[in-house]
Amino acid sequence: MHVVDLRSDTVTQPTAAMREAMQAAPVGDDVYGEDPTVNALQERLAAMLGFEAGLFVPTGTQSNLLALLSHCERGDEYLVGMDAHTYKFEGGGAAVLGSIQPQPIVQAEDGSLPLDRVAAAIKPVDPHFARTRLLALENTWHGRTLPLDYLRAAGDLARERGLGYHLDGARLFNAAVACGVPAREIARHFDTVSVCLSKGLGAPVGSVLVGSRALIDKARRWRKVCGGGWRQAGMLAAAGLYALDHHIDRLADDHARAARLAERLRAIDGLTVLGQHTNMVFIDVPVARLRDLDAHLRAAGIRISIGYLPTVRLVTHLDIDDEGIERTADAFARFFAAG
Repeated sequence: MHVVDLRSDTVTQPTAAMREAMQAAPVGDDVYGEDPTVNALQERLAAMLGFEAGLFVPTGTQSNLLALLSHCERGDEYLVGMDAHTYKFEGGGAAVLGSIQPQPIVQAEDGSLPLDRVAAAIKPVDPHFARTRLLALENTWHGRTLPLDYLRAAGDLARERGLGYHLDGARLFNAAVACGVPAREIARHFDTVSVCLSKGLGAPVGSVLVGSRALIDKARRWRKVCGGGWRQAGMLAAAGLYALDHHIDRLADDHARAARLAERLRAIDGLTVLGQHTNMVFIDVPVARLRDLDAHLRAAGIRISIGYLPTVRLVTHLDIDDEGIERTADAFARFFAAG
C-alpha cells in the first residue's frame, strides 16, 4: 500500500527526473570553491532573490545559525518570535555556539512580531544589557504568510534602530505563491534570507543563505567552523537547481490539496479543524484518542505526526496526490464515526 505521509514536507522523495539531474551534475571540491554546480546554485538563488552572494549548506538550522553568527558577536542579542523556529526548534544554537542571547517576543496570531513590542525590546546602549543587533522573522510561520506591508514596516524599524534583518524563509516560495508575488518581492526587505530546498521544493537535502558578499564571506568561514564544509556537493546542488526550475509553481497544488483536506475534515463530527494555511492543516484531537487515531491511520497507510498535544499538523507536498487526500479524509471519517 502506498503510504500517504502527512508528517511534514521534508519527507519527499527525489523525482526520477531530479535523480537524473543529480547523476549528470559536474562536481568539484566545494571547500576550495571549485564545485561548478554548487556555484551555479548559489549564484542562481542569490540573483533570483536580489542579493550579491549565496552559500549552500546542509540544513536550514545551519543556514539560520550562520546568519546569526555573521550578524552578531558574543554578547549580542537577536529579537525573535517566541514560537519561531530559530528560537524554539534549533537546539539553542545561537546561544550555545555563538554566545548570542535570544530575546523572544510573543507573536501575534498571524506570526508577526508586533512592532511596538519589537521597539520596546531593543536595549539601550548600556553595559548592563546585551547589545541588540538583529531582528529575525519567519515566513511562512505555521503555514501563515506575513503581509508585505508588515515586512516593509518591520524593515524600516530595523534600519532606523541600526539592526540587521534576517528572514528564516524555509518555506519562502510557499509564501510567494500564496501571496501571488515573486519570491524576490518578499526577500528584498531583508539583509539575509535562508531558503530550504528540502521542504516544499522537494530536494533531498540542503538550504541556501543569501546576503551581501561580505556577510556571506563571514558565513562561509562559520560554516567551516561548524563542520559544514563539504566536498563534491554538486549532485545535491543539482537537485536544488532542478527544484527551482520545476517545483515552485506546483506549490499551488499543495495549497489546494490542503484546502480540500480541511474542507473534508470540517464535515466530520468530533473533529475540530483549527485552520488551514498554505500547505498545512491544523486539527484538534482529544488527547485520549491520539494514540488510537495514529494506529488507525497507520493501518490505512497514512502517517501523521502525533505528539503530546491535541493539536496535530497535516502537511501536503509533492508526494501527496488527490487520491491521498481523499483516502486520508475517508480514514479520519471512519475513525470518528466508530466513536
